[in-house]
Amino acid sequence: MTDSAPAPASDTESPVCRRLVGRTAVVTGAGSGIGRATVRRLAAEGAHVVCADIDEETGKAAAAEVGGLFVRVDVTDPEQVEALFRSAHDTYGSVDVAFNNAGISPPDDDSILTTGLDAWRRVQEVNLTSVYLCCKAAIPYMRRRGRGSIVNTASFVAVMGAATSQISYTASKGGVLAMSRELGVQFAREGIRVNALCPGPVNTPLLKELFAKDPERAARRLVHVPVGRFAEPEEIAAAVAFLASDDASFVNAAEFLVDGGIAGAYVTPL
Repeated sequence: MTDSAPAPASDTESPVCRRLVGRTAVVTGAGSGIGRATVRRLAAEGAHVVCADIDEETGKAAAAEVGGLFVRVDVTDPEQVEALFRSAHDTYGSVDVAFNNAGISPPDDDSILTTGLDAWRRVQEVNLTSVYLCCKAAIPYMRRRGRGSIVNTASFVAVMGAATSQISYTASKGGVLAMSRELGVQFAREGIRVNALCPGPVNTPLLKELFAKDPERAARRLVHVPVGRFAEPEEIAAAVAFLASDDASFVNAAEFLVDGGIAGAYVTPL
């Protein structure tokens, strides 16, 4: 695909807004990929960032980079999730933004014909149950202040089907989308917005690892991207920063697609 869109300019070439000064943002899966890029972006916009990850090395590095707080957390453990948001509130005095982003896509999650029940349950726990737990923990803090923005990482696969299936991943992201919509409706009049971010394929370590094991799968997916490339993590982070900010004050209960046009495509350019 020769007419692919260029990658985004670096942060040194494009100024960043300061829309989150003084606000506290909790980011799960903060140590790498979309989470790491979002930590940088939210901090650049003035937020106090709480970096949550099960990997201490990468999570601490993310926090140190932006002068934030690291909290080690297993996002499937209710007590650890409660402690995460309590630590954010106790350290910075508020919970204004929750980017519930932690997720997995293991190789044993494949076609429904070959995916075992253990793999199904493991993906559901990390990708869907964790978002439920994080929302449940964050919303009470936001209700006290009468405002807040929750951004839950769903996926473009929540609105489309794929023959290169990851059945539990797809189902989990559909659940995130539906739950985000319902929470956005339920808490809208209390000043809390909840949106589902639906990225297309992103150039992250998780995707690289998956596609390195199956180059044919990568090629089959790339051909469906109208812009001719996968997203960079910084492009998704920019969308999170928008949804977290007051610039998105009337964006609620939305499926916010950042997919390079995949969901709108029938035939892509040659």
